[in-house]
Amino acid sequence: MDKETSKDALFIETIIHTSVEKVWEAWTEPTVIMKWFGSDPKGKVLSAKLDVRSGGSFEVVFKDADQTEHTCHGIYTEIEKLSKLTFTWHWKSEPGVESFIVLLLTEEGKSTKMQFEHRDFGNGSKHDYVKGWQSTFLKLKQLLEDNP
Repeated sequence: MDKETSKDALFIETIIHTSVEKVWEAWTEPTVIMKWFGSDPKGKVLSAKLDVRSGGSFEVVFKDADQTEHTCHGIYTEIEKLSKLTFTWHWKSEPGVESFIVLLLTEEGKSTKMQFEHRDFGNGSKHDYVKGWQSTFLKLKQLLEDNP
C-alpha cells in the first residue's frame, strides 16, 4: 500500500485482486461492509445503514475488541457507479469535526486499483487515520481476495 500524508490529508493507493464490481459492493452494500469495516482486526461491525445516492447518508457502528464502540456517519456528495464515491466523514464522538473522503476505483486487468483520499481532518480528531485506514484496508483486501 502506497501512502502519502500531510497534517491535513492522507492518500492511500492499493491494488485489490478482485473485480471493480466486488470492491464497489464492499463500499456500498451494508451486508458486505459488516464483514470488513473498522480498523481493529478483531473488531466487529454492529450496524451499517447506507443510502448510496447523492445527498444520501450513511452510518456505521462498530466495536473494537476492547469493547470501545465507534459511530461514523456522513453524506454522499458524488457517486459514479463502479468508479467514484465521495462523502463527508464525521465521528459521533467528535461533533463539529467534518472531513471528506474521495474513493476512486479503476479496473486494472482482473484487479482493481483503489485510490483513497481522506482530507481536511486537521487537528480536530483524536483518531490516527493513517494507521486506522491501513488496518481497515488490510481487512478489506483479505475479505475480497479470499472470496473473489
